[in-house]
Amino acid sequence: MPLRRSLLVRLLAASILIAVCSVAATAWLAARTTTSAIQQEQGQVLADDARIYDTLIGYAAGHPDWSAVTPTLNRLTERTGRHITLTTQGRRPIAASGSAAALPTRASALVDPLRADPALLPGVKADGIDPRAVGPYRLPRAERQELLDLVGTLQPCLRNIGSTARVTETPSGRPSLVITADTELRRKISEACALYTLDSPTPTEKRALDRLNALVGDCVKRQHLAPVTIGLGFTPVGVGNEAVQRCVDTARREQLARHVAPPALLFVTAPAGSAAPGFDLSRAGTVRVAGVAALVLLLTVAVTVTVGTRLVRPLRALTDAARRPSQQHLRVPVTTDDEIGRLAAAFNDLAERRERVEGRRKAMVSDVAHELRTPLSTIRSWLEAAQDGLAASDEAFVASLLEEALLLQHIVDDLQDLAQADVGRLRLHPEPLRLPELLDQVAAAHRGRAETAGVTLTTRIEGTPILNADPARLRQTVGNLLSNAIRHTPPGGAVTLRCRRADDQVLIEVADTGTGIAADDLPRVFDRFWRADKSRSRQTGGSGLGLAIVRQLAEAHGGTVSVTSTPDTETVFTLRLPHTRDAEAPDTV
Repeated sequence: MPLRRSLLVRLLAASILIAVCSVAATAWLAARTTTSAIQQEQGQVLADDARIYDTLIGYAAGHPDWSAVTPTLNRLTERTGRHITLTTQGRRPIAASGSAAALPTRASALVDPLRADPALLPGVKADGIDPRAVGPYRLPRAERQELLDLVGTLQPCLRNIGSTARVTETPSGRPSLVITADTELRRKISEACALYTLDSPTPTEKRALDRLNALVGDCVKRQHLAPVTIGLGFTPVGVGNEAVQRCVDTARREQLARHVAPPALLFVTAPAGSAAPGFDLSRAGTVRVAGVAALVLLLTVAVTVTVGTRLVRPLRALTDAARRPSQQHLRVPVTTDDEIGRLAAAFNDLAERRERVEGRRKAMVSDVAHELRTPLSTIRSWLEAAQDGLAASDEAFVASLLEEALLLQHIVDDLQDLAQADVGRLRLHPEPLRLPELLDQVAAAHRGRAETAGVTLTTRIEGTPILNADPARLRQTVGNLLSNAIRHTPPGGAVTLRCRRADDQVLIEVADTGTGIAADDLPRVFDRFWRADKSRSRQTGGSGLGLAIVRQLAEAHGGTVSVTSTPDTETVFTLRLPHTRDAEAPDTV
């Protein structure tokens, strides 16, 4: 396994990264704490000043005056801890955060969205007009929604040609599609999907552009310049030079002036009485901090290696065991009680279950081969004898072959039923039915065989239980139990079919006075191909599949089947099925 995929290496790398980050964060916090006096002496923090300036420029760009700016100043003061004051250019107070304070000689900045400082606001172009100052270009909701709908119709085209675009929105509310590609590719994509349709001005923008073009036209006319046209990009279309651009900038400021707040002087000062103790970290202190950081890092690495090794060892054992051939069914030692220990225990349980399933599979294959071999061998022997003239093809000959063929068919049908049950395809057709009629029919069907075997077959039914079950499958279930009981009951014995209610269940019992089943064999009675006759002779008949089918059919009906036995005295198979209270059963089954 590559080292980069090793759990130990990844755990070690993560721990080292955490330790380094922790040490670095601690050192940074210590440095920040010990050098706060230097920060106080340097004046306002540049980041805080830029935030204050940006916020106030944005406010001025979206409001025609400063009448509601006080809450904004208070929020900025809470975030930065600075006292903020706005005055007119004549130093007449406009608003301030907190109580009035003495103003410095020089203002911190001039807050004018039409002449913003590009050094403090990177998003402002050289003309100094803040892009948030949109004034008459701000789109109403209906026009914004119309453009958004247009964007929605253009995006499928981009996806079809394998391109993606990010949807952005300008301060005026106009959505646009941003394609990450070179200029030539963007041009081709724009032409293919007609993205230029997004560039058409809305009615609101057209009115504002008409006013702007009129102002620019007056300016260039006064200066005897060539006429130009201004679009949404505010760039002259036609012959452009510095004089034309100055006309455009002047016209834009004139158009936006009544939509933005008037220029104001900004004063940012420290709160009165605030001070921070000065402290310089000495060389000895620096060495001490570095030593502690190195010790923490060393301890972290040592602990990580120890813990990681203990974690990886059982995982490697699990990996080696899982890679071994499946026939070996290896086990791994369980050394801990944590998640990995539980994983090892689950792996061992899985290996044990696989071993049991493999054993059952092999036994089943052997049993199926054995059960099919006997009738096939008989059929083959009789056919070869007939072919050689040693056996006459009379009625008895045909009857013998038919009996063996029927036995094969019975085994195949039983195996098919079990296979359908295993994959959940054993279909039932339940219907309300009365048990007395059904059980009498099953008993009548087996009474002739019982009399031939010298066995007394009787039925005892209490009341009229009603079930919602598949009649054919229920006959098959009870019939298998009766057939099994008659087969294992010697002449002179008795088989009793009983039925009664027990709370919310119906109990169908088949009792016989046969040889019985040993206590050690009871758990295996319903296993496939299991028979009490260990010699596997056919003197008692049966394929060993009948009781397995009984269990599957009982579970398919939502019930269970169990057995109790006293050897040479009595054996009772009990089928428990849910009773149906409100179902109306037909008069006949």
